[in-house]
Amino acid sequence: MNNLSIDEIDQFQKIIYDFYKINKRQFPWRQDITPYKILVSEVMLQQTQTARVIPKFENWIKKFPDFQSLAQADNHEVLVYWQGLGYNRRGLAVAKIAQLVVNDHCNQLPQDPAILQTFPSIGPNTAGSICAFAFNDPTIFIETNIRTVFTHTFFQGQTEICDKQLMPYIAQTVDQKNPREWYYALMDYGVYLKQKLPKINSASKHYTRQSKFIGSKRQVRGQIIKILTQLQRIERDNLLELLDFQLPENLHNKDLIIQDLINEKIIYEDNNIVHL
Repeated sequence: MNNLSIDEIDQFQKIIYDFYKINKRQFPWRQDITPYKILVSEVMLQQTQTARVIPKFENWIKKFPDFQSLAQADNHEVLVYWQGLGYNRRGLAVAKIAQLVVNDHCNQLPQDPAILQTFPSIGPNTAGSICAFAFNDPTIFIETNIRTVFTHTFFQGQTEICDKQLMPYIAQTVDQKNPREWYYALMDYGVYLKQKLPKINSASKHYTRQSKFIGSKRQVRGQIIKILTQLQRIERDNLLELLDFQLPENLHNKDLIIQDLINEKIIYEDNNIVHL
């Protein structure tokens, strides 16, 4: 890659910030910022659209306003309030992180990305985004909207662009004085570009279209959790009957999916009774 000049960096930042001044999006996790709220929102936003996350985030914060309250919650409570977001293991992961923060880190979320990556459901990019948004640290990370901005700006007309090509540009252009607002601005601009140019994401090597939810294994898993949050305990055979009643009988092997959830320790079975 070519190193960007100071003028090129300034011009790029001006484009992003000028857009942001007029088109800044408002989200509850961007208000009254705390490390806890940032952690919750960043995990919720993994593979989930913001419109779905907003009401779930607000209800979650009302129920579990801090690490201490979440650390004391049981799996049933956690999954009830995570219901509707999908990928239920992420909800359990946030609860586990709360326990680690309370028990091992004196109720303070670590500011070190390397430590954050030892927590469940937190990879390098999520660790970087948490540090940027919670602590205003100039970490370097990438997510889908940021990826869109840099592929469009610096790789127009190219395809099969990998994130390794983008990261040096992200590192050069990050606003060292206020990385939190910079990344918010980048993400908002990325959303605008996607709306303006619907096929823009296909330029990335990492682009994959998410599979349909209806008729998927994810739908079955979600329905199992929904039933258990409502009934709490049910015989395995009765659970299968409910699933067959609510979902097409030919929709995956539901018994194997139940067993997968048990093996992952998202749900449990004792003497043929399935529960959270």
